[in-house]
Amino acid sequence: MREFEVPATYTIPEDVNVSDGAFRHAERTPNLVVFNRPDGKGGWTDVTAKQFAQAVTGVAKGLIASGVELGDRVGIMASTQYDWVVLDFAIWAAGGCTVAIFDSSSAEQAKWILQDSSTKLLVVETDKQRAMIGEIESALPELKETLLFGKGAIDELTARGAELDDAVVHERRAQLKASSPASLIYTSGTTGRPKGVMLSHANLYAESVADRAVMPQDLRPGKRSLLFLPLAHVFARAVALAAFDAGVTVAHTADWSTLVEQFGVYKPDFIVSVPRVFEKVFNGAKQQAQDGVKGKIFDAAATTAIAYSQALDNGGPGLALKVQHAVFDRLVYAKLRTAMGGQCTSAVSGGGPLGARLGHFFRGVGVNVREGYGLTETTAAITVNTREYTRIGSVGRPLPGHGAKIAEDGELLVRGPVVFSGYWGNAAATEDAFTDGWFKTGDLGAIDGDGFVTITGRKKEILVTAGGKNVSPAVLEDSLRGNPLISQVMVVGDGKPFIAALITLDVEALPGWKDRHNLPADTPIEKLIENPDLVAEIDAAVAETNKLVSHAEAIKKIRILPVDWTEESGELTPKMSLKRAVVMKNYASDVEAIYG
Repeated sequence: MREFEVPATYTIPEDVNVSDGAFRHAERTPNLVVFNRPDGKGGWTDVTAKQFAQAVTGVAKGLIASGVELGDRVGIMASTQYDWVVLDFAIWAAGGCTVAIFDSSSAEQAKWILQDSSTKLLVVETDKQRAMIGEIESALPELKETLLFGKGAIDELTARGAELDDAVVHERRAQLKASSPASLIYTSGTTGRPKGVMLSHANLYAESVADRAVMPQDLRPGKRSLLFLPLAHVFARAVALAAFDAGVTVAHTADWSTLVEQFGVYKPDFIVSVPRVFEKVFNGAKQQAQDGVKGKIFDAAATTAIAYSQALDNGGPGLALKVQHAVFDRLVYAKLRTAMGGQCTSAVSGGGPLGARLGHFFRGVGVNVREGYGLTETTAAITVNTREYTRIGSVGRPLPGHGAKIAEDGELLVRGPVVFSGYWGNAAATEDAFTDGWFKTGDLGAIDGDGFVTITGRKKEILVTAGGKNVSPAVLEDSLRGNPLISQVMVVGDGKPFIAALITLDVEALPGWKDRHNLPADTPIEKLIENPDLVAEIDAAVAETNKLVSHAEAIKKIRILPVDWTEESGELTPKMSLKRAVVMKNYASDVEAIYG
């Protein structure tokens, strides 16, 4: 099949503002617990809908008192936390546009985003971030002020607006249209600077409505979720908005190192995650079993879980498989569910490929992980597997009101109300991103007869790690190639837990290097790539390059190869550009060795 569309089940009001939900909940269900905040003692404090609306109104008045005008950009550079959400809603209520910046961004990345967006007011989390902004402030004439969450930014803004009437906020909200910009999220391109994806109130509203339509069992009052993904990432932000609109109680954490412990304390009903977390749960359980001399039991349990899930798609499991599954449920699966809090029976995976193996494993264990697909430009998910329509290994069917199509060259095209209208201040890039009203995803895909979409490859060169981080290899590769010892570089890490690089040496530079280090001229390259001094120089070049990007985008491991890539050997084009597919095929074992 080349094209598939799902009919819309909703309309988008022309005056919609995504802060509306805060005031709607406060009016209809003022005592509904919409958030849990850490109480500092290992427990949680309830935040009701009425309290949240009051907090949003207070901060919105503070923004207006601080000079934020209709359409002004306000930046947030902080980890996932309750205050992030309060400020986000307050920006919308004040008629502004949130500029979401990853808290791990480098000074150069932050400077470009703040410059390009003409951000007027910025809130950061730490003194270190504030100091970094101070170093680049001279290049940011539009930035009037930087506040710190850690130094009471929410209280400060609330105090500033205390003299204003609440009506001022609602007057601002009324001036916005559905098409007004709600957020700018900068996404890496294959070349050049990151582009600002402009998401409107209509985009975010459509994502929220569609998510709730396809996840009614999970997104409803009484359910709880622990959100740990970065709110600067569109995936976390969009699903968090849908959860809020649905009346789900949400708690926040930025500490990934103790997630299992936090799941056990909070006991979420469903979680939103990237594949890497599911991999860690699986690998952690397997390692624990092997350490306890129960590796064979775990392996058998995993095989049974996968077979059980596969059987669900093919007429159901037989008696023998049911018995095996019941035995392992007591021995293994129950412990895995406990590791996810004990209450979690559903999860949403996005930001990277989950894979059929993990999908079947978790469903067999009793946790349905619903894989979806989307980009920043599609306000997160535009396809997703649901309870009614599931095909593990696929990324699901289009959301209600959306369509998917396969172009002649195999590229996946999509359209619908979650698709953005354009890149901020970049008409040329916007025009290039669409063809006949369809957004070009840059990914290769297929659509089966039932409308399920499968991603088969990446047309563009952006890497997406298992943690869901988008990484442009060009910045890293270009910097490293500037080192005299280095000839070629290929950054890898698509679907992997971290970024790494294959490096070849410049044969013309080696004779001099050998001489300077008192090595025989006939020292073979196989010995050189193991030489501590040479490795140290390459490591130093990598460390310097890593300063250009955030920690999540930085190269964690390298593998120096004993050969160079050439046009003659097939790895380079006549223009000396990398043939990535060829390199990946020829050096697959080296890539696997990095991650093994």
